[in-house]
Amino acid sequence: MDLKQIRYFIMACEMRSLSRAAEVLGLSQPSLSRQIQLLEAELRHHLLVRTGRGVEPTPAGLRFLAHAKALDAMASHARQDMRAYASTTQEKVRLGMPHRVARRLAPQIVQTFRRRHPEASLTLAEGLSSEMNEWLVKDRVDLALLYDPPPSTLARFESVYREDLVLAWRKTSRRAPPRLPARALSAYPLVLPSAPNTIRALVDSTCRELDVVLNIVAEVDVVHTILETMTEDNLYTILPRSALHDVPGQDHLGYSEIVEPVIMNNLTLATPARRPLPPLVEAAAEIIRGLDMKRLFA
Repeated sequence: MDLKQIRYFIMACEMRSLSRAAEVLGLSQPSLSRQIQLLEAELRHHLLVRTGRGVEPTPAGLRFLAHAKALDAMASHARQDMRAYASTTQEKVRLGMPHRVARRLAPQIVQTFRRRHPEASLTLAEGLSSEMNEWLVKDRVDLALLYDPPPSTLARFESVYREDLVLAWRKTSRRAPPRLPARALSAYPLVLPSAPNTIRALVDSTCRELDVVLNIVAEVDVVHTILETMTEDNLYTILPRSALHDVPGQDHLGYSEIVEPVIMNNLTLATPARRPLPPLVEAAAEIIRGLDMKRLFA
């Protein structure tokens, strides 16, 4: 039985979509389908059935999924154990995080890690939360900081910091009230990130529940660029409160607290669920848990 085929099957069940699973795994969809077909032929059972929304495991697929996860966990544990056995005194931890988080947290993390573990090295990778989530699944990073990750059986998530989103605007624009009900957001022309950005997902989810239609005049994916775009009067954006201070010279910006409801993002520490953390990775996680997030995001 091919461990890669087992891994592919687990990912297809997790994503409920062959195209999405293929994207995460770095395969073409026909290649992924072929590998699952070979697995089905070996097991003499159909494991997946196509639906209008993607794929779902068949009863036989659900039965095999429990075995597949156990086999994948055993294989992962064996790889980790052999890596630890073969490691020298120079060990490495790979940490992924979004760009904005890295600017605020990386200096403190690196300094503390070097002080506590001078014999080891820390590699930092930066990207979107969705990218870091995929890197964690693909074992390209050992742990990651992610904003509002989707539920997954492949990773463990623990919240490390929550921050409210605000409506930001130039002080020369038409001012919004200090506290703005979320239902009133439709009255403001917005510059927002495009989906699947986590800020956009939070805003869209809240507005769907309130039956609010937003007036989105432009989509820009980078916070710095959004703030620079707002040099034009009477444009507004929604972003974490701390992002107002990320670009020098943004004293001309004002903001309104969004209420009823308050919209809050969730920075989480993500670690693989299918294996125990090596001691050095757990040590890096403890450093992150011990950070004064409120001060660092002030």
